[in-house]
Amino acid sequence: MRGLFSKGLLLLIVLACTGSVLQAQPTHRLVIHADQGRVQISRHIYGHFIEHLGYGIYGGFWQRDAQGRWHLRQDIVDALRRIRIPNLRWPGGCFADLYHWKDGIGPQEQRRPILNAFWGQVVEDNSFGTHEFMALVEALGAEPYIAGNVGSGTPREMAEWVEYLTAEDGPMARLRKQNGREQPWRVPFWGVGNESWGCGGNMDPEYYADLYRRFATYLFNYGGNRLYKIAAGPADADTTWTSVLMRDVFRRNPGLMQGISVHYYTWISKTGRWNDKEPATGFDEWGWFKGLQKALFLDEVLRRHEAVMDRYDPEKRVGLIVDEWGMWHAPEPGSNPAFLVQQNTLRDALVAAVSLNIFNHHAERVRMANLAQTINVLQALILTREGEETIVLTPTYHVFDLYKEHQDATLLPVELEAGEYRYGDEAIPALNASASRNAEGAVHLTIANLDPHQERVVQARLEGIQPARVEGRVLTAEAMDAHNTFEAPDRVRPVAFTAYRAVGDGVYELRLPARSVVALTFYPR
Repeated sequence: MRGLFSKGLLLLIVLACTGSVLQAQPTHRLVIHADQGRVQISRHIYGHFIEHLGYGIYGGFWQRDAQGRWHLRQDIVDALRRIRIPNLRWPGGCFADLYHWKDGIGPQEQRRPILNAFWGQVVEDNSFGTHEFMALVEALGAEPYIAGNVGSGTPREMAEWVEYLTAEDGPMARLRKQNGREQPWRVPFWGVGNESWGCGGNMDPEYYADLYRRFATYLFNYGGNRLYKIAAGPADADTTWTSVLMRDVFRRNPGLMQGISVHYYTWISKTGRWNDKEPATGFDEWGWFKGLQKALFLDEVLRRHEAVMDRYDPEKRVGLIVDEWGMWHAPEPGSNPAFLVQQNTLRDALVAAVSLNIFNHHAERVRMANLAQTINVLQALILTREGEETIVLTPTYHVFDLYKEHQDATLLPVELEAGEYRYGDEAIPALNASASRNAEGAVHLTIANLDPHQERVVQARLEGIQPARVEGRVLTAEAMDAHNTFEAPDRVRPVAFTAYRAVGDGVYELRLPARSVVALTFYPR
């Protein structure tokens, strides 16, 4: 007994001296059922959004050349093509219900300017309109998603816009041809209003449901174009709005509505007031924890809406469209507060990773999502600056690059012992993951370590596949608020992930750095 005690005591002393007792890394178990899966992750979950707001379009996508002429910025187009942007939503946002599309067609110098009352009361010259937007999505190889004006528009105006874009012949088609486009476009996604509970008209759900039926009735399919009509749904977890739409639209006219939108922003405030949002940089661990905690609540928001939709639509014919999501911080000091300029840090990247994993897991009902917004606004992918010939790719951009292999792949069931990341008296899961299998049989795993302090060790087992090789990348940084600037554009960027080793047939040990996003692809033999 004395010898056993002495050996045990010696072992404890050795472990303590090496720091193993105090710094032992938590170990987690992950099982990926690579031979299962029945739900496809729509590529449209990886969609984006631009609005006539700040420098998102003008000074973003849309730049003036030396002669003062507007043109699309090719380096932005190239960067977005690299992440396989599947769709782009336009013209809003709140701006959609101010926008009258005929102001934005014809010779640019003859277009009628308006005042953008929602976003800074700046003059909108309408030089970026329907033809410019359609040229942009064609350059991107993306699908257009147009949000129509219900708040200040009419059914006729919206119906004529659909006809202008997609009809082969008729008065609107002839007008389009006069403006230089002979062939109709294909426009699959059509939003009937935006945030009709708020900036889109401050409506009650019953009133909006009546309006929706009226507007949607006159949105016709022309030629081979088939509209996917999306109702303006709730904010956050307001299931009353969803229930009314399912009852008063879908149950009465099942073919009139293909999707319901929901908006969910991740914002934090010490006072709990919308106008007291915390800054994008310079935050402490409270800001890190609360941001991720709020992002994780997205899962519960989707579950609540899905439960309502399932009661009316168990076959899941109506999609849930999260066409605005992302982090919303206080505007950057010195910027126009109405332009929603904010920096983009490693925290934003982790929030994007968590959100995309959640969307993947809800892919049976979630058919599309659109990050707000693409360039220079809110949780942007890309930053530009006047006079700069280069662009900055944000940490969020890099997350979309890591996750692009999930597009149109088969969602795989996973079992994850996520553990806890604790801050004070609260805790959230330390790990967050999703996995998919592509048409060639390769398995793609994305996993985030939300713990800002500790590496997490994962024992990952793949069932139903014997990988021939593994490739991985990791996104992390030294500081929670690390971000990229024009002076240091590569401070936060993915690098090769090599902290894994095979420990058995189809079993791997992964060592996930603190505050990181890791993407691994397992290629079959």
